[in-house]
Amino acid sequence: MSASYPHPIIAREGWPFLAVAILAAAVAGWLWGWWSVPLWLAALFVLQFFRDPPRAAPGDSHSVVSPADGRVVAVEKARDPYLERDAIKVSVFMNIFNVHSNRSPVDGEVKKRWYNSGRFLNAALDKASLENERNALWLRTPGGADITCVQIAGLVARRILCYVREGDVLIRGQRFGFIRFGSRVDLYVPLDATLVAALGDKVHATSTVIATLPRHA
Repeated sequence: MSASYPHPIIAREGWPFLAVAILAAAVAGWLWGWWSVPLWLAALFVLQFFRDPPRAAPGDSHSVVSPADGRVVAVEKARDPYLERDAIKVSVFMNIFNVHSNRSPVDGEVKKRWYNSGRFLNAALDKASLENERNALWLRTPGGADITCVQIAGLVARRILCYVREGDVLIRGQRFGFIRFGSRVDLYVPLDATLVAALGDKVHATSTVIATLPRHA
């Protein structure tokens, strides 16, 4: 599958859910009239959950943008378990009201991809990074910096979707995956990166800069 993906406003992952929700609400409206209001509200919830707006990436090739919408729940020095290095970990927690489309944090090549089955703990917990179902990408920028981006399933999330393969080349903000119904994304950036986002910040995929890479990288 091609790494590129257009923005149809409503994520393709949501089309079946939205179709079923609208059909159920329409049938209920025909049968029961105003009693169908709760089903129409449910259809509106499905519509907002699967929205997938196009966004422009700020900065330049040294900018690391947020791979997800949500709130920053961790900013710390940590061991990157995939590249086995010390790094700075930035974690973004997505609740059910955030956009759940995942975007590439940098311009770079997918050097390796890992998938691990696991548990479905609350994604806001630190141990979710190592115990939950997760999908990790190793991205190398044209300047040689290594970024690890990890999709992590949450308490309600039961499906991680990733559409890129090793060897694919991504640009900042390019859509690469989706996680349904609440989740988390961890970023591991080099220790010499300059952090922009802080603990507690509300961030938006593609349009929020998380960190900047040194010019020699």
